[in-house]
Amino acid sequence: MRVITGSARGRRLGELKGMETRPTTDKVKESIFNCIQFDVENARVLDLFAGTGQLGIEALSRGAKSALFIDKRADAVKLVRENLALCRLEENAQVICGDSVASLGAQRQKFDIIFLDPPYGSGLLEQAMEKIASFDILSPHGIMVAESALDQALPALPAPYSLYREYRYGKIKVTIYHRAGEEEA
Repeated sequence: MRVITGSARGRRLGELKGMETRPTTDKVKESIFNCIQFDVENARVLDLFAGTGQLGIEALSRGAKSALFIDKRADAVKLVRENLALCRLEENAQVICGDSVASLGAQRQKFDIIFLDPPYGSGLLEQAMEKIASFDILSPHGIMVAESALDQALPALPAPYSLYREYRYGKIKVTIYHRAGEEEA
């Protein structure tokens, strides 16, 4: 697992051992960032269910303004901090150890990009998506990237949220949602 491009290009990130963490493959990560490449620079990023932190770190490496990483596991939070330090990106990052879904209500800022990659089949993805919409923490024109099992049905979100694109990579599905701007709503 490595940083694909940007200021930390080529850095190998540490990984968590065990079955609870399933890092996004480099191929899928590269495809995600090809889709959102014009949205990353100066973006405020939320990496929810951060795991290793690789999605938020990739965004910071590509010029994101800031990134907030949230994971409930202390070992994951420790690893995110280590990976940020390895990539020299800790200055623009904040890392929180806490319940990812419950933490959404405490956010007082809006994000331009939100990455969601919880354990498959846990129900956490659906909960997080609904909370993001109800707390309105995705900025106008913002995007939400959800990774799930191929056969997982995701909830329809109310306006101003809409399905933008869906991609399939083997047994993985990446779904990108867009939040309309004020002029589009």
